[in-house]
Amino acid sequence: MNIVRRKNENLLIKEFISFFKKILIQKRKKNTRLSFVLTGGTSPINLYKELSKIKIDWSNVDFFFSDERYVSNKSKNSNYNLAYNLLFKKIKIKKKNIFLININFENINESAKNYEKVVKKYFYQKKIKFDLCLLGMGIDGHIASIFPKSAELQQKFIVKPVYRNDFNRITLGLNIINNSKRIILWLNNKNKTSVFKKLKKKGKKVPFNNLKKNKVSYYSII
Repeated sequence: MNIVRRKNENLLIKEFISFFKKILIQKRKKNTRLSFVLTGGTSPINLYKELSKIKIDWSNVDFFFSDERYVSNKSKNSNYNLAYNLLFKKIKIKKKNIFLININFENINESAKNYEKVVKKYFYQKKIKFDLCLLGMGIDGHIASIFPKSAELQQKFIVKPVYRNDFNRITLGLNIINNSKRIILWLNNKNKTSVFKKLKKKGKKVPFNNLKKNKVSYYSII
């Protein structure tokens, strides 16, 4: 487990960008692609804005999503829409490098099945192992769309629908997230850090407590 603490979000973002560039350089040296799972919600807003400004070659980066609300991709509540407006449309990236969760199917189950097929096809007979998975955290301690005390917390799956009172969602499984080579839990303000400290004591019922300690780095405000 690695804990990166900084006094403010700007310093935290600089630390992440430095880390991200190093991974990208390593991938280029090996002539391999970087699979990068994005998070949604408000947590990554400033991070995505700053990522869009860095001068790098994005051509060997493939973007995925940890989860998505079952809403139009043009909705203000869409994780894809957030990433598109703050990052994708501001960098040189081809459409084929963006693996969004397509909600334009007959129902949420079909959309979830489609995204599972997309992920499987990308890794093609190999273990599903993303290079980098960025996670935000809700004030209740949820990550992706895996919530405290939920059935999804105990289940193993690649992609599945999640039914909630606010929005129905589609999420990657915790086991898939834990397969990632590196996991970042993005705690970008003092309130998130405070909530994290309180919920950490509650054990395995809180999703982020189930992340593999040898893979996760906590980026938090002091």
